[in-house]
Amino acid sequence: MPAADRLVILDRDGVINRDSDDYVKSLEEWIPYPDAVKAIARLHRAGWTVAVATNQSGIARGYYGVAVLETMHGRLRDLVREAGGEIAHIAYCPHGPGDDCNCRKPLPGLLEEIREALSLDNLEGSWMVGDSLRDLQAGEPMGCRPVLVRTGKGRRTEEKGEGLQGAMVFDDLATFVDWLLARKGKAQAGQ
Repeated sequence: MPAADRLVILDRDGVINRDSDDYVKSLEEWIPYPDAVKAIARLHRAGWTVAVATNQSGIARGYYGVAVLETMHGRLRDLVREAGGEIAHIAYCPHGPGDDCNCRKPLPGLLEEIREALSLDNLEGSWMVGDSLRDLQAGEPMGCRPVLVRTGKGRRTEEKGEGLQGAMVFDDLATFVDWLLARKGKAQAGQ
């Protein structure tokens, strides 16, 4: 069973792959950041558990269906496996903003799903990595440490500056993973 302090939860669009204001509606439009895929694999090989929590309101809006989303996620899992890693769980919210669900970030429902899927008592001390304030807000009530990446909508989020107190900011997922693995390595060397 994974430990919460060895768990990294990632938003998808803008963190793992390019985001689009017109939504990522097909496998052809799902374009991963190569360094992000490698970073996920590096985390896994270093003993970390990686999960994904993603709002996918394009389903509710009728832009694509669950089968298309599962094709994108299958491709993501394949690329990460090819790089030597694994994604433990992918949680997604198919609802629109007005659907009154409990899973659409900034609500913590997707993170609760991840906690249950990984059989964790809590997510205290895990990392929540996103490119928007709502990603970080979803992790707050769960005790996640917030990380903003500047890819996707991250630069705009950083420029607004609202609600980012306590969040660490990195250029991209790979830079965060470099820092995290170096930090853990230093901590182990000091024991």
